Amino acid sequence: MLLPRVVQALILSLVFSFGTQSQDVQQPISSPAQDNQLGGSLKPVLTTVIDSFIEGLLRSWNSPGGISVAVVRQRGDGEWKIETKGYGLAGFDGKMSENSLVCIASNSKETKIVDVVPEWGLADSIASAETTIVDAMSHRTGLPRHDLMYLRTDNTSSNIQRLRDLRPSAAFRSTWQYNNNLYTLLAHLPAVLLTRPLARYVKDNIFVPLNLTSTTYSVDVARNSGRFADGFCRDGVNKTEDIFGTGKVRLAPYSSWWSDGSEDGNCKIRSFYIFLYVSGAGGVIMDAKDAARWLQVLLLDGRNPDTGEQVIPAEVLQKVSSGITVMTSKADYPELSLIVYGGGQARGTYRGHEYIAHDGATNGYHTSIMRFPSAKLGIAVFSNDDMYGWNLQKIIKWRLADEVLGLEPIDRDRRPSNPTPPSPSFASLSGVYDNPGYGPMELCFMTSTDSDEFIGPQHDEHHQQTDHCKKLIKEQPLILPGALKKGVPTLIAHWNKAISTHVRLEHFSGNLFNASTLDSRPTHDPSEPYWTHTETEPIITAEFSSDENGELGFGLTGGFWGAGPGVESPVGESAKERAEVWFTKV
Repeated sequence: MLLPRVVQALILSLVFSFGTQSQDVQQPISSPAQDNQLGGSLKPVLTTVIDSFIEGLLRSWNSPGGISVAVVRQRGDGEWKIETKGYGLAGFDGKMSENSLVCIASNSKETKIVDVVPEWGLADSIASAETTIVDAMSHRTGLPRHDLMYLRTDNTSSNIQRLRDLRPSAAFRSTWQYNNNLYTLLAHLPAVLLTRPLARYVKDNIFVPLNLTSTTYSVDVARNSGRFADGFCRDGVNKTEDIFGTGKVRLAPYSSWWSDGSEDGNCKIRSFYIFLYVSGAGGVIMDAKDAARWLQVLLLDGRNPDTGEQVIPAEVLQKVSSGITVMTSKADYPELSLIVYGGGQARGTYRGHEYIAHDGATNGYHTSIMRFPSAKLGIAVFSNDDMYGWNLQKIIKWRLADEVLGLEPIDRDRRPSNPTPPSPSFASLSGVYDNPGYGPMELCFMTSTDSDEFIGPQHDEHHQQTDHCKKLIKEQPLILPGALKKGVPTLIAHWNKAISTHVRLEHFSGNLFNASTLDSRPTHDPSEPYWTHTETEPIITAEFSSDENGELGFGLTGGFWGAGPGVESPVGESAKERAEVWFTKV
């Protein structure tokens, strides 16, 4: 019967969307192929040289957090060499170890979606009618990320219903574009088809049979273990002085947000429930030891490494690991190839060696789980540095691959240039703006007590702020400390999003503003109750304009919608035509 295999492939793609001591002296590295053929002992990888390399990275990047790694290799005679280790800090009061639990995010077939979920639909009528489970798994519906459309009051149903209001950035099945919204939808399908929550099914049919004893979808289970690593953020970093400054170290909110007390994969953000968001888009929590075991399972094509039992059908694993969509049409670096994407798995080559991998990111955590099937090699790297963990895990995983594969290491510790601040300029706009997919927001012109530079032609002494804006202006120093820059005219709106509380528009020139999202996060310190997390990547531009009907609005460009690599932003003569997302003043 077709349906069970389709469901198995779907569930496995959603799961993907989720130590031993080193010797003191580094030994010469032979190739895995030679070791496998000879059946000889595999030499340690996590040596003092690698220890020094990782610890040096943490120092040079001023990382407030840590790194945990797993390296798994199999000899020709079937014996395994497993190394796991932690570096740096898991929390303010503890070191990172191979037992530290980390949120692994996105490392967590032909049936048409509309046949299973009738309320499903996209702006593109063809995509609405023809999208299959495989299309959604492989991110080829034409819909870009649109991550900021999530409301804190959403549930799965309301999220699915608003997908039709989001602007596509490409034609159906024309290009790869990563989309968490589609994995929220996919996570809903097991409940429809099997009448069981995804997280429960995965625990009973994958985690338990494979003896992944520490792996869970539940923050409460992880937290109660006493081994849940905190995610570290940096507050108040002056990047024009030191792009790697630590500022004031804050804890990411994941451990207090994503929980409802069950193991059903539900998500609770503060006082609002958002069902199945995390379980679909990336809700698995895992330590390095379980990551090592999971890598063994993948290298064994779905078999339990202890018993040999076939827990995951090999053909299902092959399906989700095979290329369906071209992810990158050109190599990012000379040592890399083009990359194809299956279901929660990317496939390419590194310096001539084929790998299968997926990276993950969520508040406070960055992860990578990759394997080289021919070399019987698996590598996992977890970071709890919110700002630079993505860079660190990439540098470390390729360095470990170089070490095991016997390749001359490539220096990847390259740094971005310090940014230059925008030219201060003079303009202001305020009011309620709406986009059907993202919802309404009221932009408030933020006055400053230490400067008169904010008063513009449309906001003079006679301008009357709304009660909502008066309240936001009054509360801003408390709930969004440091959000305003002296002399920069700024608009801020409160919006009820799952991953941010406010959007900020800082004037650049004319009708152009630099846009960023802000998240007001509690510190649990009465003297300083909140801190402001700022997301400024990618660099987003907001452009105000009136359309052909005289309606005022603003468009967001520069990657706001999260399109895939190589997808061009919209073009046109008007700001509305150029906008990835357009908000109309109401």
